[in-house]
Amino acid sequence: MSWEMIFTFAVLGISVILFVTDKLRLDLVAIGVMLALGLSGVLTPTETVSGFGTPVVILIAGLFIVGEGLSQTGISYAVGDKIVQVAGREEWKLIVLLMLAVASLASVMSVTGSGAIFIPVAIRLATRAGISPSKLLMPLAFAALIGGMLTLIGTPPNLVANAQLENAGMEPFGFFVFTPIGLIILVIAILWMVFFGRRVLRNEGGKQHSQERRSLSDLIKMYDIEDSIVRLEVLQGASLAGETVVSAKLRRKIGLTLFGIERKTEGRGKPGIISTHTDIPFQEGDILFGVMDEPITDQAFAENGMKVLPLDEAGHHISARELGMADLIVTPRSKLVGRTVSGAGFRTKHGLSVVGVIRKGKPIHGNFGHAVLEFGDQLLVVGEWDRIRKLRAFPEDFLVLAFPEEIQNYLPRRKLAPIAVGILVVMLVLIIFRIVPSVTAVILAAAAMVSTNCIAPNNVYNVIKWRSLVLIAGMIPMATALSKTGGLQLIVDQMLALNGANSPYLMLISFFLLTSVFSQFTSNTATAVLIAPVAFEVAKIMGVNPEPLLMSVAIAASTAFSTPVASPINTLVMGPGNYRFKDYAIIGVPLQIIALVISTFAIPYFLPF
Repeated sequence: MSWEMIFTFAVLGISVILFVTDKLRLDLVAIGVMLALGLSGVLTPTETVSGFGTPVVILIAGLFIVGEGLSQTGISYAVGDKIVQVAGREEWKLIVLLMLAVASLASVMSVTGSGAIFIPVAIRLATRAGISPSKLLMPLAFAALIGGMLTLIGTPPNLVANAQLENAGMEPFGFFVFTPIGLIILVIAILWMVFFGRRVLRNEGGKQHSQERRSLSDLIKMYDIEDSIVRLEVLQGASLAGETVVSAKLRRKIGLTLFGIERKTEGRGKPGIISTHTDIPFQEGDILFGVMDEPITDQAFAENGMKVLPLDEAGHHISARELGMADLIVTPRSKLVGRTVSGAGFRTKHGLSVVGVIRKGKPIHGNFGHAVLEFGDQLLVVGEWDRIRKLRAFPEDFLVLAFPEEIQNYLPRRKLAPIAVGILVVMLVLIIFRIVPSVTAVILAAAAMVSTNCIAPNNVYNVIKWRSLVLIAGMIPMATALSKTGGLQLIVDQMLALNGANSPYLMLISFFLLTSVFSQFTSNTATAVLIAPVAFEVAKIMGVNPEPLLMSVAIAASTAFSTPVASPINTLVMGPGNYRFKDYAIIGVPLQIIALVISTFAIPYFLPF
């Protein structure tokens, strides 16, 4: 073994350990891999950064934009609302409908994105049926993962496997080549959850979310701030005029959190309401809306340049067309964990005010600004509707549990829904009939979404999950290094020695198990990037068709059922579903074995060796 091969294996081993232990962000590990291989001279500078120019990375970036276009035009939420309308109260029927809907959406959107959209829907469905959300959220997560098995663009591992064929100059996978196998696994998974999973899952957890889509008033009552909302006027000559919400420090001085300003503007007959942004100074005569931590006396208000106004009906239902609310939950790996509410930066980063906190189902009263946030805390935020809707772009920090029903009145791009659907259909036609390469079709669709305003142009780069792209682009050079140093051939030889060169079925099982096990603890995309080249080389040496082995790697990469850290969607449902680590193993391990058995027979049937 040359030193280059030894060094490459060392880098690979360290990266796998870091992936499994989660000591560093996955994208930072991938960047470290690039730097190690480049600085050591194992790879040339061009080879080191070659991953960023691969079609698979560009294609995935485009799919993020297309998926966001479907979301911003209301199509994704319309699917969820349709389930709410047609579903009865029978638990098994809700599981079937929800899993079918989530899997369908996940076949053309990202697994995490499609699953996150349906989490509030699942909570509403559980409420109507009088059951715990835990009965629906794990089936939802697994359906999203299986949805990635239904089409070529369903999940990055599919595209990684397909890239192996394209790079070798072979016929790439067809758009629906995954569909028969994915459908079989989906049907069996639905039956598994209906007849076994729902009976094993505990009938508890998530009860604090058990309501249908709430109104603004419902959210206010849930956080117990109904009697704490106050309407104020900035007095003439008050020192408060000219101050901003940050410089005034009213929360620190008197325990008042301001979230809205009613002000007349030129060209408008009626006063409008705006959020209390950090750069907007108060003016004399402004009407302010806020939430008191504790009762505040009229004298305390006067000393700070304000007087109390009656909170009439118009003031109580604060212009729902201009200001809205959202119910958030802090995720396990959120950067907010360990920070105080005041130090979380919601006002500076998101232009929103935190006006309520719930911990373990109970509202926190008093000065919650100093409360240190924990995983599972719920936050009530207030601000403009467009900023409220953008909260979905930060699933690593918090999950939007509920938008109030008034958001139905604020979908500025809802009229563009037919255009978004048309763009999606055209993209699928171009891919299915191979009129243009897949990456070209996706880029055209992404450009069309932006140019038709189905997605806000200034928000395009925010919707791309850059960490995922850096992870993929950073690990692709590892495959190059293994091939260049002879490490790939060594792995291939060992695989052949263990399984023999005359048993493609045994080799298919081996690759499935290897990929599936690694995908429970590390990124399934990174796993596919590393294992797909090995599968291709093994098939070439055995003299068999590489498609079955590549398909086994892609399908196995999506069987991330057994741990809450196997996939972001598993992590997202863990809190609202009140799941334990072993719940995933009890339900997921048998489902992985079922997927292995199905794949062992179905893959060679549809893609012969």
